[in-house]
Amino acid sequence: MIEVETLRRDFSRVKKIVVKIGTSVLTKPDGSLDEEYMQDIARQVYELTRRGIGVIIVSSGAIGSGVKELGLKDMPRDIPTRQGAAAVGQSILIETWRCAFRRYGLKVAQILLTYEAFSNRRTYLNLRNSMDILEKYGAIPIINENDPISVHEIEATFGDNDKLSALVASKVDAELLILLTDVNGLYDRNPRHKDARLISEVSEITPEIERIGGEPGSWRSKGGMKTKIEAAKIAMKSNCCMVIANAWENNVLLRIVDGEMLGTIFKPSKVGYTNRERWIRYSKSHGVIMIDDGAREALLKGGSLLPSGIIGLDGEFDSNEVVSIVHRNKEIAKGIVDYSSEELKKIKGRHTDEIEKILGYKNYDNVVRRENMVFI
Repeated sequence: MIEVETLRRDFSRVKKIVVKIGTSVLTKPDGSLDEEYMQDIARQVYELTRRGIGVIIVSSGAIGSGVKELGLKDMPRDIPTRQGAAAVGQSILIETWRCAFRRYGLKVAQILLTYEAFSNRRTYLNLRNSMDILEKYGAIPIINENDPISVHEIEATFGDNDKLSALVASKVDAELLILLTDVNGLYDRNPRHKDARLISEVSEITPEIERIGGEPGSWRSKGGMKTKIEAAKIAMKSNCCMVIANAWENNVLLRIVDGEMLGTIFKPSKVGYTNRERWIRYSKSHGVIMIDDGAREALLKGGSLLPSGIIGLDGEFDSNEVVSIVHRNKEIAKGIVDYSSEELKKIKGRHTDEIEKILGYKNYDNVVRRENMVFI
């Protein structure tokens, strides 16, 4: 494994960077956008593009902007009002970014995503193709979650876009993900504590790292250090370095790329996922398959999941959908299932030789083939 100092020096040679900017950074206390800050980010991105580095921005701030525009006194708690605020605020957000980048001769492209974009294989691939086209024409993608239509996302599935930014970085094969936030990085305790110490590098997400991950974010954001740790797990398994840094550091993006030791760096895992494995791992599970001890042992030895090892099911799903594989109430893997839940109800616990007799046909001996499975 390359040492962290070498990794940071190597950032000047990366070809693609994802930059995530959270609500607490982009918006002022009254919810309005910090246009001066956004213009400064545009300047830094322009400098990076001149070096031949592609930059994708994952931007929060739509709900806060909508709250301000609608004249609401406080951040709404009910989903419909938050979605309405997001719909109003998103147009303000993208227009502000457009004006900021126009000063440097750069165009922007708005992309609104939901978790389903990463769960549907065809949509997943189409999105990747769209990113490639935008890069070809020199447009800066400005990505946000599609709050107005997404109940799951607006309830913090993405955690103020932390997880979303990591999924995007994984999808486009970015070498570097930078999370700009209102703290200097990950601390060994609450950063407000006088003895808090900045952790400069993380090579593995241990239970201790998760424990010190911090508390949820402020009223203006849905994130916090906990969601950033979740983002790090995705990035590290995708052969992508992740840096958490203070958004208010002067020229923060340029200094990180130039190798300055800012914030906390999360180093890539020694064993990462392939593109297909990433899609399976981070897709939404459409159901749960519960397995016995014998099936677990077979999977750990490289085998496929057979119907004989299934002891229970949860949820309704079709064949070729992604499901969670659970052993003793713990998710151990995810995979693409070869039979629907209705079919599995009939053949669970039975030998493969009995499948055709029970169903009247047999498409596969396996329920989930090993090549279609990823361990958690």
